Amino acid sequence: MLTLPPLSLYIHYPWCVKKCPYCDFNSHEGDDRNGYIEALLKDLDKDLKYVQGRSIHSIFIGGGTPSLMSAEELSELFTGLKSKLTFDKNIEITLETNPGTFEVDKFKAFKNIGINRLSIGVQSFQDHHLSALGRIHSAKEASKACAYASQIFDNFNIDLMYGLEGQSIDDCLSDLNRAIDLNPQHVSFYQLTIEPNTLFAKFPPALPKDDDIWRMGEQGVALLEQHGFERYEVSAFGKIPSKHNLNYWQFGDYIGIGAGAHGKITSPDTNEILRTRKPKSPKDYLNSQSGVIEKVENLPFEFMLNALRLKQGFDLDLFKDRTGQSLQAIERQLQQAQDLGLLLIDNKQVKPSDKGYNFLNDLIERFL
Repeated sequence: MLTLPPLSLYIHYPWCVKKCPYCDFNSHEGDDRNGYIEALLKDLDKDLKYVQGRSIHSIFIGGGTPSLMSAEELSELFTGLKSKLTFDKNIEITLETNPGTFEVDKFKAFKNIGINRLSIGVQSFQDHHLSALGRIHSAKEASKACAYASQIFDNFNIDLMYGLEGQSIDDCLSDLNRAIDLNPQHVSFYQLTIEPNTLFAKFPPALPKDDDIWRMGEQGVALLEQHGFERYEVSAFGKIPSKHNLNYWQFGDYIGIGAGAHGKITSPDTNEILRTRKPKSPKDYLNSQSGVIEKVENLPFEFMLNALRLKQGFDLDLFKDRTGQSLQAIERQLQQAQDLGLLLIDNKQVKPSDKGYNFLNDLIERFL
């Protein structure tokens, strides 16, 4: 039988100043944003039935570049949210920002409105890499934005990429050392991947050798851990882990509002888990927030796709609670993965081995 997990809220803001050549997110250049806050709140009204008496555990505002919003727009949004939802006492509220759009007075206003965590898309602290990535900010602006963030907010994340065109191992470690010096509470450190339907897919950059990329990842992880950043997920390192991200990976629920936003909802009454998806085009979204609702069919795979990303894995009782299925549904696959040295199972705790973490896709595919 399914039990109701914690509930988060994801809000998508699809506009940005410039579309980056590696980006496959639902982001669009332009400034025709009239009516978007009103549309978000109408969208939420349609999804209030999914709250099912729960308070909101965390909020993540992603994009695009949601820091393009004015303080007035954000205030309008949060006035509406608070009139419709109950926030947890210790709710985490994250807003993604681009260093090129950082304004001190505006971000102080953001904090007063309720934002208590920033996620800053730095990607690199070196100008030539930023230029190759199509970023609109400079290395100096990135450092300044992070320095200001540390003065205004008690909790902020720095996004960094590795495996960039022309990047050496020393370049990669230099970026990480600069990030560490700026004293964030969280670092997202992830490899550049070439995604379909991006400019980089059409005109691929000359990336470093696979062995060098592997060493960047390996040495980068060691450096972060040496400075007290716990690796709690594949690319997430936190002195303060993200509540919102943990809820995703522990197969919690989340309502998704905004153009192209996805949601995941548990329905104990029908013993189903549902996925929601809103219209991707901002124009279509503004005209109608009605999206697609689908039943999740392969629950063991969906659960493992998330939970096995966690460094400490999961308790088997969590699998039963979040999927409503018995352990018989995964016993054979668990045993096979354990026999292959991909999984460690200690009583009820299941987690990837070092080998399993290095070959995570192979591990997860065993549950298809």
